[in-house]
Amino acid sequence: MNEANPDADYAAAGFGQGLLLGPRPALLMIDFARAYFAPGSPLYAGVEAARDAAAQVLAAARGHGVLIFHTRVEYQPGGADGGVFFRKIAALKVFETGSPLGNFEPPLEPRPGEAVITKQFPSAFFGTDLAALLNSAGIDTLVICGLSTSGCVRASAVDAICHGFVPVIVREGVGDRLQSVHDANLFDLAAKTAELRSVVEIITYFEDITS
Repeated sequence: MNEANPDADYAAAGFGQGLLLGPRPALLMIDFARAYFAPGSPLYAGVEAARDAAAQVLAAARGHGVLIFHTRVEYQPGGADGGVFFRKIAALKVFETGSPLGNFEPPLEPRPGEAVITKQFPSAFFGTDLAALLNSAGIDTLVICGLSTSGCVRASAVDAICHGFVPVIVREGVGDRLQSVHDANLFDLAAKTAELRSVVEIITYFEDITS
C-alpha cells in the first residue's frame, strides 16, 4: 500500500472503475432531519453546508421532473422496532414517535407526490419497498444526498449497487460529524461502490437527460 499516493495505489489495483450514469435517474434524499441541525441535539453535526447544497439538487430535480424519494427515521417508544441498531446508538432516541427532532429540516420537506420512506436501519433499502418502487419506475441511476456519509449514506449506496442501480453521491450534498470520517468514506465509496459528482455536475446531468 502506497500511503503517500493512495489514489494511484487503488487505481493500479483496479479500484474506482467509472460507472456510466443512466438516462433514468431518481434522487434519494436521506434523513435530512432536524436532529442533525438543532443546537443541543445529540446528533447535531454541523452539516448546514450539506443541507444547502442538497437544496440546490432538490430544486433542480423538481424543475426537471426527476423522481424524488425522501427517507426519514422513526421508532416506536422504546425502540423495539430498532433492534440491535437502536441499542448500539443511544442518540437514536431522538427519532422516537412524536419527537420534533425527527421532522424534516427546512427547506428540504417533501412536497405532495414525493415518496417518503420511513426506515429504522441505516440503509434506505433495508426493510423498505424502495427497490421495488425504483424498479417499477424503470430507474437505473440513484443520485444521493443525505446524512451521514459514514452511516446511512454509505449503507444506502452499498445496497443500491447490490440492487443494480448506479449510486451517485453528490459530494457537497452529504456530510458527517467529523471531516476526516467524511473524507475517508467518500474515498472508499468512490473506490468500491459509487460515483462522486459535484452539485454543478448533477444539475447539468438533470438538464441533459430532460433536454
